[in-house]
Formats: sequence, structure tokens, C-alpha cells
Amino acid sequence: MMQNIWWSLPLTLVVFYAARKLAQKLHMPLLNPLLVSMAVIIPLLLLTGIPYERYFQGSKILNDLLQPAVVALAFPLYEQIHQIRARWKSIITVCFIGSMTAMISGGAIALLMGAKPEIAASILPKSVTTPIAMAVAESIGGIPAISAVCVIFVGILGAVFGHSLLSLLRINTNSSRGLAMGTASHALGTARCVEMDYQQGAFSSLALVICGIITSLTAPFVFPILLRLFG
Repeated sequence: MMQNIWWSLPLTLVVFYAARKLAQKLHMPLLNPLLVSMAVIIPLLLLTGIPYERYFQGSKILNDLLQPAVVALAFPLYEQIHQIRARWKSIITVCFIGSMTAMISGGAIALLMGAKPEIAASILPKSVTTPIAMAVAESIGGIPAISAVCVIFVGILGAVFGHSLLSLLRINTNSSRGLAMGTASHALGTARCVEMDYQQGAFSSLALVICGIITSLTAPFVFPILLRLFG
């Protein structure tokens, strides 16, 4: 059994909360806590020669807490249930269009740039949360590990630049901003929305769930069509 590193958990917590305090103080989107934590911890592991597997074992409890954290997102949804019931058709339409746009753009651009089918399949589910993206990629012949990297990259981009772009486009209602962030940037975008506004977080978490379902159901049909058109 691989021996873990006892200090990996406190190191992760200290770096993350320090990065969060810095982001709150300086109000700079690029100082996203996740991005800063990666920029600190990854070079540290490379310099010390510590394998990622050993680091992960020491901080595995954080990974185990992801599932109850996602379930907890249901509470703000419950508090916004009256608005969701009143606008459920619009919400589903937005999520469907957003999911299809994310899949088609990612897969088509990859194929047009000469990527192999398995790489395009890995990129296609980039805008849904990691477990769903990895399962979808594997089901259509992609590489789950590459999908996970794409998901994290897209999520960080959305969390860092998403709200600025929405403000530039003059999209100001909390429900619209939340749906856009959840559709494009999954859990990381949702976490950013929760920090910005409670209602935004509720609609973002709703979009995260709906887009995950839509992508899971439609990706096996969308990808073969993309291969015929652009492969």
C-alpha cells in the first residue's frame, strides 16, 4: 500500500485559504483560489519528486467531501423552486442549446484542426462536471484523463473570466448569469456564482445538473455526426 504524506492535507488547506483571502483582498479574477493552489502545489511536487498518488492519498478526504458538497447544492435549488417551476421550459431550452453548442464547438474545432477521433471525443464533453465528462468520453471512444484536464481548464476559464464577459455583454439578471455559468463552466463556475450571489448559485447548480443529463444522453449521437461532417 502506498504511504501517504501527512502534511498534504494541511498544505492544501493553507494554500487554498491563503489564495482565497488574497483574491478577496485584491479583487483580481486571475487570482482564482483553485488556479493559485495548482500553481503552488504542482511545482512543489515536481521539485520534491513526490508522486501525485502519494500526495492524493494524504488529502483524499477532500475528494471524499466532493459528493456531499454537490448534494448540498440542492438546498439553494429548493429555495428557488417557485421561479424554476414558472420558467422550466425556458431553462431546459437554454441548457439544451448551451450543451449542444459546447459539444459541437469543441468536437468540430478539434476535428478541423486535425485531431484524432479519440482526442475530439475527449474534448467534446468539456463543459460538464468531471465524473460525467469522463464517463461520456469513455462511452464514445475518448480518453477520460484528457477529458478531466479539459473540464478543469474550461472551469477555471469560466470562473476567472465568466462574470466579466457576462457584464461586458450586459447580462445582469442573476438567473441568466447563473444558467450561463453552470452551462459553460460546470462546478467551478457554480462555486464562483455561489460566492457572487445566492440566486446565481442556485440557477448555476440547476444548469450543471441539466446539462450533465443532456450531454450524457446526446453525446453518443452527436459525435458520430461530427465525425461524418468534419472527420
